[in-house]
Amino acid sequence: MNAIDPDDPRPASRQIANQLRAAILTRKLAPGERLPSGPQLVERYGVAKATAEAAIRALREEGLVITRPGSGTFVRERTQRPVGLRPHIEQAFEAPSVAVDFAGFSGETLHGAIAEPLDRIREGRLRPESLTVRLLVPDPSRPWTLPARTEDFSDSPAFRARAARIMQRHVSAVVDSVNELAELGIVTNASAQVRTYPAVPLFKLYILNGEQTFFGYYPIRDHAVQLDGEVVGIWDLMGKDASLFHYARDGDADSMGSQFVQQSLLWFDSIWTSVAKDYQP
Repeated sequence: MNAIDPDDPRPASRQIANQLRAAILTRKLAPGERLPSGPQLVERYGVAKATAEAAIRALREEGLVITRPGSGTFVRERTQRPVGLRPHIEQAFEAPSVAVDFAGFSGETLHGAIAEPLDRIREGRLRPESLTVRLLVPDPSRPWTLPARTEDFSDSPAFRARAARIMQRHVSAVVDSVNELAELGIVTNASAQVRTYPAVPLFKLYILNGEQTFFGYYPIRDHAVQLDGEVVGIWDLMGKDASLFHYARDGDADSMGSQFVQQSLLWFDSIWTSVAKDYQP
């Protein structure tokens, strides 16, 4: 593991957490393996005890490690559990070549998670050589089977128009921010594209650098929405209630994590290059 970089504006606790997270995701620290103890981290990185504890706490909150009183902190046996997306996206942006693929409903969560890394590139605190972002979203110009009106399961053009406005706000913000980096010459090779396809996703999928995936199902809820001056009941896809599960490639091409990432890429590319069309706001 590397030492703390004094020129890095991020807190030392985050730098330590990032290094430990990378070791876990690449299986340098295997499931069930014990992490260095607090005193060992203090000695290794030359930091205060509270700093080392904050790094471990961040990994615990992400669901990557578990602390057993009297025994230490260990990598979870199953990392395919609900996790937070934001810290993994921030780590992915530290690679020389960054690639983010998203398939889902509106891109709202991606917009929120990607904003800070893009700002750090703009400020010169991150310097990737290339950045590619692809977003797959449903075509709002076509009738949807879901979301649908609760009274008769019919498509709601007014709801689609509302969803289209939300979609446009978030995907356009991502595209504009990435393309600005290319226009300013900050990232030599930067691009962001949005395509729509003729289906409504029942899940959201993120693929980071072709090495990690985050997958979660959209729960369906009876949602009261104000449309054209009246309150309408909609069977809605609740993206903010989706729990994301994390899979990562490791040294074994036949492992569940490696296969899930590979199949996710194959699925995404098959949609992107076949039935998907360039987004028309």
